[in-house]
Amino acid sequence: MSDETKTMPLSTLEGALSLDPLVVAVITAMAIVTYATKVGGLWLLSRIEVSDRLEAGLAVLPGAIVVAILGPELAAAGPAEWGAAVVVAVIAWRSNNILLALVGGVLAVVLFRGLF
Repeated sequence: MSDETKTMPLSTLEGALSLDPLVVAVITAMAIVTYATKVGGLWLLSRIEVSDRLEAGLAVLPGAIVVAILGPELAAAGPAEWGAAVVVAVIAWRSNNILLALVGGVLAVVLFRGLF
């Protein structure tokens, strides 16, 4: 426990640890919408015939989402982040495992930020 926390009155600590019902409701709603989207997508795909082209597009969708999220950040990044991006590309190319590549990238950016 930090010195700051030790000196806080108990009522302040209790308030900091309480859950706001609105926050709980928003998180629950997001979980329900996420689940409904996944189940709805699976239900829809079970009802239609999937062409080879659509199947290929769906197969690369997770990687495309990652690139869409990280691409703008990388464009404004420094040498540590660019070095980590190279590490991610090499790991993904060699292992064909995007999760391993992302973990390697996080470790690389932490290491490179310490060096640069």
